Amino acid sequence: MSTLAVVETLVALAILVGLVGVVVPLLPGSLLVGGAVLVWALYVGTSAAWVTFAVVVTLLMVGQVAMYLVPGRRLQAAGVPGRTLAAGAALGVVGFFVIPVVGLFVGFVGGVYLSELARVGSREAWPATVHALKAAGLSIMIELTACLLAGSAWVVGVVLR
Repeated sequence: MSTLAVVETLVALAILVGLVGVVVPLLPGSLLVGGAVLVWALYVGTSAAWVTFAVVVTLLMVGQVAMYLVPGRRLQAAGVPGRTLAAGAALGVVGFFVIPVVGLFVGFVGGVYLSELARVGSREAWPATVHALKAAGLSIMIELTACLLAGSAWVVGVVLR
């Protein structure tokens, strides 16, 4: 097996790990995908490799912007304030360290619910929590789509190399 084949295999594995990292928030998914393609572009060094890297970075950047803007606008339309999401994020981080693997999710839900409970009362707290959960899921789907497109662009770059 040639050195290039080994590098491409390792890059493919890193991209797969990045895709898993998008869904399981233990790894920085987009960074892993972009970093893996950067390593490949550095190793290959051709103009096609650098164009591929530029396409990958563009896709990942568009995904990062969209994963915050689109759910954020939906939450604003639903009347869920930013401080509620901040409370969910803060308790999510605490939960990540207290309860391995699922703590981030449990903490996020608990933080959003408690914040909305204090803000609007028990009747409206749960619907706001559901909106926040849908927004978080949409954000994950947007990032996953961007990473899948970036991985596909890398495959096209490998084939065209």
